Amino acid sequence: MPQRRYDTDITLLLEGTYPFVRGGVSGWVHQLIEGLPELSFALVYLGAERPDREDIRYPLPPNVRSLACHYLMDGVAISETRVRPGNPAYFSASAKLHSWFRSPEGEPEPEWLDRVLLQEGQKEGTCTRDFFHSKAAWTHISESYARQCPEASFQAYFWSVRNMHMPLMKLADIARTVSPSRVFHSVTTGYAGLLGAMLKQLSGRPLILTEHGIYTKERKLELQSMFLREQHGSFTHPSGDGMEHYNQAWIRMFEGIGRLVYAAADPIITLYEQNRLRQVRDGADAARTRIIPNGVEVERYAPLRASRPAQTPMVLGLIGRIVPIKDIKTFIRSVGVLAQRLPEVEGWLIGPEEEDPGYVEECRALVQSLQLEGRIRFLGFQKVEDILPQLGLMVLTSVSEAFPLVMVESYASGLPVVATDVGACRDLIEGKEPDDRALGHAGEVVPIVDHEALARAAFDLLTDPVRWRAAQQAGITRVERYYRQSRVIDSYREIYQTVGER
Repeated sequence: MPQRRYDTDITLLLEGTYPFVRGGVSGWVHQLIEGLPELSFALVYLGAERPDREDIRYPLPPNVRSLACHYLMDGVAISETRVRPGNPAYFSASAKLHSWFRSPEGEPEPEWLDRVLLQEGQKEGTCTRDFFHSKAAWTHISESYARQCPEASFQAYFWSVRNMHMPLMKLADIARTVSPSRVFHSVTTGYAGLLGAMLKQLSGRPLILTEHGIYTKERKLELQSMFLREQHGSFTHPSGDGMEHYNQAWIRMFEGIGRLVYAAADPIITLYEQNRLRQVRDGADAARTRIIPNGVEVERYAPLRASRPAQTPMVLGLIGRIVPIKDIKTFIRSVGVLAQRLPEVEGWLIGPEEEDPGYVEECRALVQSLQLEGRIRFLGFQKVEDILPQLGLMVLTSVSEAFPLVMVESYASGLPVVATDVGACRDLIEGKEPDDRALGHAGEVVPIVDHEALARAAFDLLTDPVRWRAAQQAGITRVERYYRQSRVIDSYREIYQTVGER
């Protein structure tokens, strides 16, 4: 039997990242594609709302055959809006799926993916019209409201349910537009991962999942941050955990979607052991999990070591997006405390500011209120090769991270790091196994949201040349021994080949 031909070798499913956002996961995707020139790639990008303009931040490598962009808040086309009775089988399967989301036991039933999410066996648009314009849908939502949260606003609950389901129905439309591919690879669970599960169901081709951070954990942090900001700083709420019921419903939905994706994906890859254990707790089959840490092109950054001045610059640098999850305000406050002991110290914020303009303004206002205008510099996006030799320390103040690529880039350039105790940061600074730990500390680990501890750690390193040099050497040796980009590329080349032959 002749072997089936596919339009591309790998279709990458990307949510809010490459090629329209710089840094982080986007940088990892770009390096992966460039490192495998013998394979062809298609990109499927999922965004929220369609922007007036979408600028590509990376030049697409020649082995990228196509880029398709879809926006989940665009909605779905509904050709008929008359009230209708509704399909009982659809709502029965939907109720079973939601019940499994709340209390997952065993594997998800194929019928749930087919009938509820992909709407198989239905005339075009039937399930969508049933959900938005049927008596059965109204009854289903009303009963769920009475059972789940009768004390909350019905109006808020009603629109939350509709807003939760609209992107899922949009995904079903998108899935039918994606061209055949030998392998589908999602770089998150969430909507992109669910699209991958749909594509596997439709095509029979395998799905690979790589999680840098845990999607549900990050969404929960974002929702909590949004709720607290909406409450003007109040940290109390009758629900007890500071989140409205409908925010909890969003989290349950993403947790359920995560389990659907874990059930469909093989292998399930992450960057470090704590994340792998979290995946297993969240429903992933441990036998299908695998760790592939991030890597860096050491040869690209090693020449920067010779560019360093003889005297350690009194400059703290934070390279990253100016967003709440990076906790830029703790960085600003730490520079204020440090300046009381090191009058020449500066803090440089290097990263894009367009994602959350309101938070950027809050940070600028904090700089003014602390009278740090001459010390804190907002530099926007810069080439890291130009910035790294000018810094005395790299700093990460994030409240959530996975495996920060900027840390291994800093090590390769000869720069120690002070980072919060999140994600793989402790492993990267102190080592993750005996031989690794024997190399020594490549900086310092501090608690989250503790600007005093951060200031102390930075002071100790900046004012002790012997300690700074020891941290520098530990970082260089660690990255050269354990975190080379060539190891990452070889691992994915082997996975793509093995999975593609299934």
